[in-house]
Amino acid sequence: MESRGWLLTIIIGLVAGVLAKLIMPGKDPGGILVTILIGIVGSFIGTFIGSRLWGGEGYQSGLIMSIVGALILLGIWRLISGRRTAV
Repeated sequence: MESRGWLLTIIIGLVAGVLAKLIMPGKDPGGILVTILIGIVGSFIGTFIGSRLWGGEGYQSGLIMSIVGALILLGIWRLISGRRTAV
C-alpha cells in the first residue's frame, strides 16, 4: 500500500470508528481514544477483507468496509474486555 493509501485508510478509519460507535453504542473501556484507534485498525481490517473478496493488491477500503471492520473489532474488543473485567 502506498503512503497515500495508508493516509486515506487512517482518515477513513477515524470516521469509521465514530460511526461504528454510533451503530454499536455502549460503554467501552478507554473512551473516545480507543474508539478512534479501533476505527483506524478496523479500516485496515476492512481493507484486508475487501481485497480478499472483491479486489486485488491495489484495493482501497471504502467507508462501508471500514465500518464493517471497525464493528468486527469493536465486538471483539468488548468480548475480550468484558471477560477480563468479569474475572
